[in-house]
Amino acid sequence: MKTTNLIRWTGLAAMGAGIIFAGIQPIHPPDVLSSVTTSAWTIITTLKWIMCFLFLAGITGLYARQVEKVGWLGLAGYLLFILSWFIQTGYVFAETFILPVLATAAPKFVESYLGIVNGQPGEMNIGALVPGYGLLSALFILGSLLFGIATFRARILSRWAAGLLVVAVVLIPVAALLPHAIQRMVGGMPVGIAVAWLGYALWSERREKSAEALLDQKNARPEASNAA
Repeated sequence: MKTTNLIRWTGLAAMGAGIIFAGIQPIHPPDVLSSVTTSAWTIITTLKWIMCFLFLAGITGLYARQVEKVGWLGLAGYLLFILSWFIQTGYVFAETFILPVLATAAPKFVESYLGIVNGQPGEMNIGALVPGYGLLSALFILGSLLFGIATFRARILSRWAAGLLVVAVVLIPVAALLPHAIQRMVGGMPVGIAVAWLGYALWSERREKSAEALLDQKNARPEASNAA
């Protein structure tokens, strides 16, 4: 498989990651102990775990497509953005496979873990998980912001999508002042839509170029006939 084709296929990964990220926000179960053992929790967290891997592939493809244009700003944004999802994969793994098992055996641990997300700290000291999540959030905001700005300036993929990513990331700290259920939609959905949009721009890019080349060939034929 050619490198250009491989990069193009990562556009589908970005689309999938963005669609899942945006789609689960309004239907995500509440981050409370009683939700952890439900089937809805299992389905949503499994989708989130898959989504993390799609983000890793999709963001890498988006960066690879414009690596020559985004410069150091794009590199910094990519590294921070990809690192945030690498760390996020570990947290989502715990949500999917560990918390349901501990819900009965160690409910205080589960409540304290969920307190990282819902803003209601539990009674139990869970060590580095709390500052680790804070680092994850900082990496996500700064990385996606820099990556969005660099993509906008590169003028290779959709500037509208890149602009939406920047605006969405700026709204995240504002959304933190809202109730947790609303935070997901205000802070999460626009980011997911922007990444899915960028993924579609990458995926459809070659098809658009092929259509332009075909149109150029059709326009060149009459000129060749007149010259003859």
